Amino acid sequence: MNTITDYLTGLDAPLREVGEKLRPVIDAGLPNATGAMWHGHPTWSLGDRPGQRPVCLLKAYPSYVTFGLWRGQEITDPSGRLTRGARQMASVRLRTVDEVDPALFTDWLRRAHELEAR
Repeated sequence: MNTITDYLTGLDAPLREVGEKLRPVIDAGLPNATGAMWHGHPTWSLGDRPGQRPVCLLKAYPSYVTFGLWRGQEITDPSGRLTRGARQMASVRLRTVDEVDPALFTDWLRRAHELEAR
């Protein structure tokens, strides 16, 4: 897979729909970031090359898509939807398009961008 579009197209219908609903939210929420494939999945970064100053990622598993934020543990999340991960990461597992919350995710992206832009 060479592009984010290829990655999303290759997913089964329910997960592809999640990715296709989430991608424009990420692109709008991170207008200065570059989306590219990095370590086998879509990543949005602020640096000049994929993975340099990464902000967020999408990663598909058999039954869900992970929307992860590299410094997500530093984001206040009153919704309680972000789950702590390795290092400073936090993520949410999405199984259906109904679980994509554009307003909430845009807020997370804004905060994640602020952290990484410092």
